[in-house]
Amino acid sequence: MSQGVGNFMEAIDFNPPGPGFWQLDRSHFPGGTTPIARELVGTAVEEVYRREWATIGIPAETLSIRFVNGFWYSRMRPLIFPDRPVGKQPPFIFLWLVARLHPEFRRREKAAKHFLENLQVSEVINAWKEEGRPSLVAKNLDFQDIELQDLDDSALGIHLANLIAHLRETLDEHFRLHCYDLGPIGRFLVAGSDWGIPSRQLLALLAGASPSTSEPLQALNAISREVNQSGISPSSLEELASISDSISGKLYAYLRFHGSVLYAGYDIDSPTLKESPEVLLATIRASDKLTTSETHELETEVNSVRSRIPAKDHEHFDDLLSRAREAMDLRDDNGPITAEWPCGLLRLGMLEAGFRLKEAGRIVNETHIFELTTEELPELVSNRNGPTSDELSERARLRSQQKLLDPPAVLGMTETPPPVGALPEHLAMAVNTVQKILAELGMGDGHDSGEQGNRTANGELRGIGIGKSKYQQVARVAENAHEALDRLQPGEILVTRTTSPAYNMVLSIAGGLVTVEGGAMCHAAVLSRELNIPAVIGVPNALDDIDDGALIEVDPESGCVQILNRIDGEVKTEN
Repeated sequence: MSQGVGNFMEAIDFNPPGPGFWQLDRSHFPGGTTPIARELVGTAVEEVYRREWATIGIPAETLSIRFVNGFWYSRMRPLIFPDRPVGKQPPFIFLWLVARLHPEFRRREKAAKHFLENLQVSEVINAWKEEGRPSLVAKNLDFQDIELQDLDDSALGIHLANLIAHLRETLDEHFRLHCYDLGPIGRFLVAGSDWGIPSRQLLALLAGASPSTSEPLQALNAISREVNQSGISPSSLEELASISDSISGKLYAYLRFHGSVLYAGYDIDSPTLKESPEVLLATIRASDKLTTSETHELETEVNSVRSRIPAKDHEHFDDLLSRAREAMDLRDDNGPITAEWPCGLLRLGMLEAGFRLKEAGRIVNETHIFELTTEELPELVSNRNGPTSDELSERARLRSQQKLLDPPAVLGMTETPPPVGALPEHLAMAVNTVQKILAELGMGDGHDSGEQGNRTANGELRGIGIGKSKYQQVARVAENAHEALDRLQPGEILVTRTTSPAYNMVLSIAGGLVTVEGGAMCHAAVLSRELNIPAVIGVPNALDDIDDGALIEVDPESGCVQILNRIDGEVKTEN
């Protein structure tokens, strides 16, 4: 690390961005977030949750989002006295009375009761499938079909302004849907806890419920099979497409709906798939191994869990399972359509603008276009008015250095949440559901795995296991999806901090997975179940203890990772 970067990092302070307790989230934005992402995402989260939580009866005002030195921190904003956090709660009887007499709590209890009794989630899911999804896909395609090179500077500025407006709308829909897709899964897990069934076993029953996760990879598998049958080993996408009309058609169809999607992250400084043809080619050549959960195996597992539940509750269990599986697909279908595709379209438009501004000598590097805000971008592109080249270069320097920081996990004063027992019946049910979801996403306490983050007596690393079979292979340590795709060889075990939908292509060629963060319901766990990848999720020391290139064993049944030998040949543990 250079002396300049070192001095910069020493001078940085991570101060609480406001009253209360703030928690770091690196699963979506790992650091050095662009100005446009900070503005659009932070605003969408707060506005949508403030609106929707009042509708479905969540006893909190919203989830506040602040970016501190480029890192995402969030705080659950209380319903009353949100800017006067307390470390010690008032007496129970006082909280009990407030929860029943305060007008807003009374409104929230009524809303929660209506939401839970009227099964509004099914209506939301049906509306998304029949209206919302087709409409957004059509709008994304309309923007995608615009030939950027044919636009003059003024028209390109208008195009970018229109894309920003479109992204505001799609992000609103993205977070709105998340208010509904997680509820049925959370209620399924809460009920399972009452029956004494661990969440890990219940979540295994959701395998195969998310075709939105596996279908894009199945499409690549179909291409891969035809290429293998041809006996040709293409060195480019052009050569691949020339093998047959069938392969060419399948490739075109895939790129039509996935080429402009961000594949290595959520931020607009992450690449789209059409910018990385070598990544797509490598994935196609290595992705003919995908299998999905066998239906009869799933039925066996469902019947095994059902047999441990009182007979009088079987119908309720079946209904909860059905709704949870339906919601799981909505959760995974949502992101690419509402976030990663519109963000990719904005990125491609900004790259065109960056190229023009660099050619005109207005900026030093075309990527400095990502240092602009939503207001600055259209104005600079259309009229060349805005920050100077030196200002943008300095912004780029600071943001690149932010990516190297090691941010604290929490900021501010600890806030003690009120006891759930003080809440009315339906608000208590809502809070239990939210707490369960947060725990299983790896964002709170209470994992029923019980042993996450500990070591075994012989030094194995422990987390939450996904899958059944042990798997031994070389560990490939990567901080992000782009790095993983550059270095991961088919069949190797990916060791990374966390995953997002950006990792879908990466995991299609991985033999196993180990993550530092996450829980049994996080993206890494879901994708591992869908793709039948043995994984251990939530291993805090994974990046510190596992060397790149070391031989390791992933044991999902025990939730353990064993380092068999380091890259220098030193034996770490003995079998």
